[in-house]
Amino acid sequence: MPNRSPFMGLLATLLVAGSPFLAAQAPVRKHAPKPVVTQALTAPVKITSVEGITEYRLGNGLRVLLFPDAGKPTITVNITYMVGSRNENYGETGMAHLLEHLLFKGTPKHPDVPKELTEHGARPNGSTSLDRTNYFETVQATETNLRWALELEADRMINSFIAKKDLWDPEAKKGEMTVVRNEMESGENNPFSILMERVQATAYEWHNYGKETIGARSDVENVNIEHLKAFYHTYYQPDNATLLVAGKFDEGKTLGLVNQIFGRTPRPSRVIQPTYTVDPTQDGERQVIVRRVGDVQLAMAAYHVPAGSDPDFAAISVLSQILGDTPTGRLYKGLVEGKKATATFAFPMQLKEPGVLFVGAQLRPDGNLEEAKELLLKGTEQAATTPFTPEEVERAKQQLLKQVDMSLNQAERVGLALSEYISLGDWRMFFLDRDRVKGVTPADVQRVAQAYLKPTNRTLGLFIPTTTTDRSEIPAMKDVAAMVKDYKGEAAKSAGEVFDTAPSAIEARAIRFATPAGLKGVLVPKKTRGGSVSAFLRLDFGDQQNLMGKALPGDLAASMLMRGTAKHTRQQIADAFDKLKAQVNVFGGAENTMVMLETSRENLPEVLKLVTEILREPSFPEAEFEVLRQEELSGAEQERTEPTAKAQRAYRRHQSPFGPGHPRYVDTPEEKIAELKTVQLADVKAFYQDFYGASNGEISLVGDFDAKEVQALVGQLLGDWKSPMAFARIPNQYKGTEALNTAIETPDKANAFFMAGLNLQVQDTDPEYPGLVLGNFMTGGGFLNSRLATRIRQKEGLSYGVGSMLNAGALDKVGSWGAYAIYAPENAAKLEIAFREEIAKILKEGFTGEEIKAAKSGWLQSQQVSRAQDRELASRMMANLFTGRTLAFSADLEKKVADLTNDQILAALRKHLDPSKISIVKAGDFAKAQKAAEKK
Repeated sequence: MPNRSPFMGLLATLLVAGSPFLAAQAPVRKHAPKPVVTQALTAPVKITSVEGITEYRLGNGLRVLLFPDAGKPTITVNITYMVGSRNENYGETGMAHLLEHLLFKGTPKHPDVPKELTEHGARPNGSTSLDRTNYFETVQATETNLRWALELEADRMINSFIAKKDLWDPEAKKGEMTVVRNEMESGENNPFSILMERVQATAYEWHNYGKETIGARSDVENVNIEHLKAFYHTYYQPDNATLLVAGKFDEGKTLGLVNQIFGRTPRPSRVIQPTYTVDPTQDGERQVIVRRVGDVQLAMAAYHVPAGSDPDFAAISVLSQILGDTPTGRLYKGLVEGKKATATFAFPMQLKEPGVLFVGAQLRPDGNLEEAKELLLKGTEQAATTPFTPEEVERAKQQLLKQVDMSLNQAERVGLALSEYISLGDWRMFFLDRDRVKGVTPADVQRVAQAYLKPTNRTLGLFIPTTTTDRSEIPAMKDVAAMVKDYKGEAAKSAGEVFDTAPSAIEARAIRFATPAGLKGVLVPKKTRGGSVSAFLRLDFGDQQNLMGKALPGDLAASMLMRGTAKHTRQQIADAFDKLKAQVNVFGGAENTMVMLETSRENLPEVLKLVTEILREPSFPEAEFEVLRQEELSGAEQERTEPTAKAQRAYRRHQSPFGPGHPRYVDTPEEKIAELKTVQLADVKAFYQDFYGASNGEISLVGDFDAKEVQALVGQLLGDWKSPMAFARIPNQYKGTEALNTAIETPDKANAFFMAGLNLQVQDTDPEYPGLVLGNFMTGGGFLNSRLATRIRQKEGLSYGVGSMLNAGALDKVGSWGAYAIYAPENAAKLEIAFREEIAKILKEGFTGEEIKAAKSGWLQSQQVSRAQDRELASRMMANLFTGRTLAFSADLEKKVADLTNDQILAALRKHLDPSKISIVKAGDFAKAQKAAEKK
């Protein structure tokens, strides 16, 4: 997928980290193998080593980075190609991104890449940006998986099909081109992303950075397959790639394996032509206006800045952090706290060639956009004349450096982060950039603000003739090789221990306890890279009767906790966590509140103390409550026109058994807006006083810590905090619903959303549950080789993202099954037919032996990979405390899944999936699609 801004809306309720949703699948087919040209192997040459990462160079020019970390029983293989949309020619925009999709279509040796990824339990993906393309797989750490991943990437580097019929088959009227077009349409639903695209296009006159990575619709639809093949053979070569292997492996053996697999590919004779287009210095303000249906207003400005490798860029990063941080940033304080906007932001695009710095603000529909725009520009451009304090600069540096430190604690995160710095010219820029941030001074920030935050360098507004010019001359690119030539970096982080992810091995480490107040706890101590620790804490509240009518106060109470305590303001809390290098999130509702945190061994005690202060001593500031109210109103108003939100809410309302007032009632946006306008801070405080305490809840920690010290500290901090109200779990209720099939109009939205499913009377202890798990995995799970993905995405090209979900109660015999897809509104009928036909076929015939074998392998390995992630393991251990289980339940489920037959799977699906009871909700601009069809 193309790399987009972090502000883009995501299908958060449907996607998880490492989702297979984002790449393409190959049909199974046989081709005669092509003659393979090889060269004699030469020994790899060691280039340098920085902080635990060692670079080698193969004889064919491939750069190889090895980053061993025995503490994680996984391996990430990431390959980065120095090619992105910057390298595309006129009429050929989107080629780099199309290739990303087509590389999942297979090679003669690997004809069905998604199937292999699923069989190996991989967490894979690919992404394309302006300067680079990368592919990665995270797998369980075995020699078999490592060899497979390396062979896969070496083979598709030069032997991918890149076939015209995969791109578009005119007879079948299907192909990957329509999938990419659907992805393009999904981006056009988001006001932020479409405005950013227009601003960027206006900021650049000639450079390809002004073009969206996904390409022009006309170019994607009319791409020349021979030109696409030439593009592939030019850039997908060993001398234009960097391979990184991170995780648990033997470095010497792995280097030999890499050389054996990649080293025989010859260095190509072609020469990659450098890009040389440079935009002229901007000589006046520019403006662009987008008018579309929506429920938010946005003001956005872009300022040209140097290339990401320029020494000035560290100061620019600090500058953007000072401007755009929430809640400490200058723009936030000027606009959000001044009630002129609901959100603000600032971020620079760190690119190989000169980029831009974005600033902006979001408003509700009734806000004064002109006033907010003027305040935004004033707050940004007056930064050049308003001194930057040492406190501001130090806070911003801590925030930036915290993210670097947290990345360095996870080998797989480092591997993916390095792709961005590889695209700047050298992976060592990651560390050099960090060191430069450490050295930034207030004077440096002042200097870059004065150099680049000028009206004449801004894209927003009208062109105004002037008698004098005040232009920003962008520095020429520097020699990156010279910058990193003798760079050594800091000492490498401490490595973790070998960790066995088998349920029995984890249980052997687990230490369970309870506080006097009743809080249940579980600890899984282990040595981790950088001494990292992941933890979850959940506090459970009340019962069904005393929580009636308390849903919104409960939601707002959880949201207010991080906004101030008796001892610290919101800003001081954020500063403290930054200094402690901790990532802390607090969220929840009427039934419970959750704390999720990541930190290090040395900082864990102070982090737990501050978290306890947040939970036990909130101050509920009036000003922050009003800011929160505006944020919630803005979110609710935006839901009224967004296809995904409207479809999901309508589906949930139909399926829900809970009526108004119940804490699980699914309200409408209008109901929520009305309640938000009337709810008082006193209601929120009352909820906190009536329900918050630690008599009922769970805490879990996984990582590097002293178990006795942590247990004692938890008892000291939370052991005496009793809940005012008695707790009784609200049971789930089964609701048998009539099948619904409805379409919701969302005018002027290019992309539509499909939601289908039904409620189930099923518990995860039922005999048929393992069959439902694997059956759902083959129906809509796996890496896009599921039945729904193969039919709807691969064969018919109707959807960029399609899948299914299964939920079953642990304590109640209540569950659900559902499926989803994004698609073009004109394809609504085709999508529904394909969905119904595939479900009917599954229930009639079941699955093949080959499908079941591959699914078992993939699903079982994915469970091991999940337990290797400390955050996921902590979450699972916490959930088991609530249900009274251990990981023995997981081990038993995995054994049952491994022993399943087709008859058992089919019987489970037939028992619970009744096509006549499936409800379908669609949302999109169907009226526009109908008019277009009538014109044809």
